[in-house]
Amino acid sequence: MNKWQQRIGTWIAQHLDLPSDVVLELPRITTIGQIHAYIENHKGLLVFSDHELRLKLKRGQLKITGNNFVLRMMLPEEILLEGTIENISFIDQD
Repeated sequence: MNKWQQRIGTWIAQHLDLPSDVVLELPRITTIGQIHAYIENHKGLLVFSDHELRLKLKRGQLKITGNNFVLRMMLPEEILLEGTIENISFIDQD
């Protein structure tokens, strides 16, 4: 997404009271301690193992590392991950 589109999306979100994650197609990550991660607005599963989850985003990737991972729910744009979460990071891909 170029800077012009991002500025327009931000303006729309602010002035029309729309959620910025929806307008800008950003992921929404909800965590409960270190044991659950609920991720919305992803574009697909790239890697899954018992210690790593990697999701494709509109721009880049989301990487979650830890131990004993289990996918409790997987829908086209939503994932519920359980396990011991140690790190959540974004990987930019320009």
